Amino acid sequence: MWGDDAKKTDIIIVGGGVIGSSIAFNLLNDGYDGDITIFEKDKIYEYASTPRSAGGLRQLFTTDINIQISRYGLQKYKTFAEDMAIGTEKAEIDFKQRGYLFLAKGENIEQLQKQLQLQQKHGVPSEMMAKEELLSIIPELNVDDLQGGLYCGEDGYLDPYSVMQGYARKVKQLGGQYIYGEVETILTERGKATGVQLENGDIYMAPIVINCAGPWASELSEKIGLTLPIVPLKRQIIQFDIAEPLEKYLPLTIDPTGVYFRHEGNSLITGFSEKVRPGIDFRWKRSLFEEQLWPILAERIPNFERAKISNGWAGIYSHNTKDQNAIIGEHPQLEGYYMACGFSGHGMQQAPAVGKGLSEMIRKGRYETLDLSPLHFERFANNELIVEGAVV
Repeated sequence: MWGDDAKKTDIIIVGGGVIGSSIAFNLLNDGYDGDITIFEKDKIYEYASTPRSAGGLRQLFTTDINIQISRYGLQKYKTFAEDMAIGTEKAEIDFKQRGYLFLAKGENIEQLQKQLQLQQKHGVPSEMMAKEELLSIIPELNVDDLQGGLYCGEDGYLDPYSVMQGYARKVKQLGGQYIYGEVETILTERGKATGVQLENGDIYMAPIVINCAGPWASELSEKIGLTLPIVPLKRQIIQFDIAEPLEKYLPLTIDPTGVYFRHEGNSLITGFSEKVRPGIDFRWKRSLFEEQLWPILAERIPNFERAKISNGWAGIYSHNTKDQNAIIGEHPQLEGYYMACGFSGHGMQQAPAVGKGLSEMIRKGRYETLDLSPLHFERFANNELIVEGAVV
């Protein structure tokens, strides 16, 4: 139908960030011998969501599926440098297991107690800490208004850009092809995905197309009449320095207000889920720090009172408006059209499990390592939402 000019491949992945690259890596690493072509419109990843994320990796979730996904990811990131090595060159990702800490006051102490039980059921070594115990982790912390905190010392943070590059380099070594061009639309015929057309008019044919387009995933799907409940939401991160250093490096700490903070080298970064209108917007404002974040930070840790902004940036969440969880698997209305999108800020930490799961589903028709079926698209129509209570 598309003539002799159309190029043929076996699997097309739209989006070469950490999710798309993890899927390609897992397929090739698991023995898939077809051709995989990954399309990425942003060659230097200037506006990709992966390198603009806060790089957190935590098991402190409130749903079975997210805890299981994170436990898998944690193990993979611990050995990532060796697993993704090219020859003798390791894929260093600067993974710092300094922990995750949710500070608690008022009614959210009971919610954290419930989370603790679920996490421990899955083998997560999380613990509730009395407010005095918190000072062993952050000696400078103001605990006057706190009841305690939920802490997991296994968790931590890493360099997202290095993870993405580690996957991409390994994919290329294993034979995957990256093409740096923008996909205009997915092609379909008789209820099946058949390929993609690029903005420059080039056509690539494949029986499997995977939408890993992050904040642009819903726009791409909309073009073929398949609406996804995903909107792009701006999230700002501010980097700052303080006059008086802290005694210890911080875990990624979430204040009861939702403001989070952690070390970034010897500097610190902070942000929170501000209320913004959906849309692609990469501007960041110093006023966010000065007016909204700084007062909370200075109240929580006195050392933060003397702070100076050194940098800032904005990234885009692919925010699932229904239940803030990923959409994974084949679309029920289009054969060969797979989705791995709507991560709502959790894509970085969920990439290893999602890559493994989709590799199994595509090669074998079933999940084996982890059952990701609760995250299928049909949950919206069947009212089987997976509502995550701990969204940062």
